[in-house]
Amino acid sequence: MSVQMLFVISSPRSGSTMLEQILESHSSILGGPEPHLLTPLAHLGFWAKVDRAPYDPEAAADALRRFVEELPGKEGDYWAACRAYSDVLYGQYLAGSGKSICLDKTPAYALVLPFLAKVFPDAKYVVLARHPIATFSSYANSFFDGDYQAAHRYNPLLNRYVPAIASFLRRGSPPGFHIRYEDLVLEPELWLERIYAYIGVPFERETIDYGRSRENAPKKRGLGDPIGVRQYTRPSTQSLHKWVLELSADSAKRSFMEEIIGSLDPGDLQTLGYPTEEVWKPLANAPSDVTPQTTRLTQYRLQRKIIVGVRAVAQRQRILRRSLESVRAICATLMNE
Repeated sequence: MSVQMLFVISSPRSGSTMLEQILESHSSILGGPEPHLLTPLAHLGFWAKVDRAPYDPEAAADALRRFVEELPGKEGDYWAACRAYSDVLYGQYLAGSGKSICLDKTPAYALVLPFLAKVFPDAKYVVLARHPIATFSSYANSFFDGDYQAAHRYNPLLNRYVPAIASFLRRGSPPGFHIRYEDLVLEPELWLERIYAYIGVPFERETIDYGRSRENAPKKRGLGDPIGVRQYTRPSTQSLHKWVLELSADSAKRSFMEEIIGSLDPGDLQTLGYPTEEVWKPLANAPSDVTPQTTRLTQYRLQRKIIVGVRAVAQRQRILRRSLESVRAICATLMNE
């Protein structure tokens, strides 16, 4: 079995859920959840390893390398085994769907792209980039109630994803299709026609209105897009400049983002399609008297406020952190009874 794979490569909060829903509306493409099949494989020890695990990562990595060295095909056998594992799972997922291409848009794959290319050198890669500040603003507001510093402490998103994706694009092997989120929502018909041509399937114009295909489908709400794509039925430009108003009204956030953007390699930003001199241009045209907008307190935002608050206290107080770890262990035991 050799499954025809399509990977959407992006950082979190870059519009990948929207693009996945568009593509899975195609008669030949099966989308779905973010399975993270390949991230654990990448860190088993041969390619990379984890720092902590319920086994000795150093010993496991050394043993695996020595084991692979004894195989008849050596490294080639290892990559074939990784591909076989993936093909079985993706193939079984694809079986019975009536579609021929399996789509996986797990954002964490962007951090293991050289490994992914080794396992799937023949896959199609659609690389979706978004304005870096828009990406970070969406991340902070989606998961940290707008606390930029807490979001960056938890996950320095731009510092991790920007160089990884830019390196993949520069390498050009395997060749991918690079698209900016802003271009896609402004001219969806033009860019989707090009994306489908790259994938090798007919252009189905109706997939632009991806919301129609989910009207009769069961509702599924994942962790990756808690407040975004489901409110739209087709690509929307409404979120393009939210970050501009936010930073115009909050000088502290603007200063923080200036520091983050300044820490990135200008060459990486250029490769992604956002040259340093262009990053701040939208702010130049923003009104100078913007006041912070009040956001309606929804159930989701209340949950995020509680999580962010408890996390902050737990990071400062070791006793609370240990108590939470004990509660988690007790819950895991109860669920396994």
